[in-house]
Amino acid sequence: MFGYMRLAASDDPDENDTIQRELATYVTREGFKLERLFIERLDARDESAFFALVDALKTADVKHVIVPSLWHFARLPGLQAAMRDHIERELGARLWVIQSKIAQPKGAAS
Repeated sequence: MFGYMRLAASDDPDENDTIQRELATYVTREGFKLERLFIERLDARDESAFFALVDALKTADVKHVIVPSLWHFARLPGLQAAMRDHIERELGARLWVIQSKIAQPKGAAS
């Protein structure tokens, strides 16, 4: 299973570490192994972690992706749906969404 998350806007290392631990715990509990965690950094000058995830799904045998919440894809519901659709329909992977309270920054809508 691959994981994907966007770093918290607060850049609170404790919050980001908690999200990563939560993902790893969930993956293990469901009987999977977290092969790689793609982390989107909003200020990054590198390639988008989402595009790296898409490329990895095209070439690897991994067909499961876990995210803390759809907010980690985007803030706009339409863009969240498009990214989810791309992973599930176009790439044939199953998306697992945890939807925990820690997965969204304070004040973000579900």
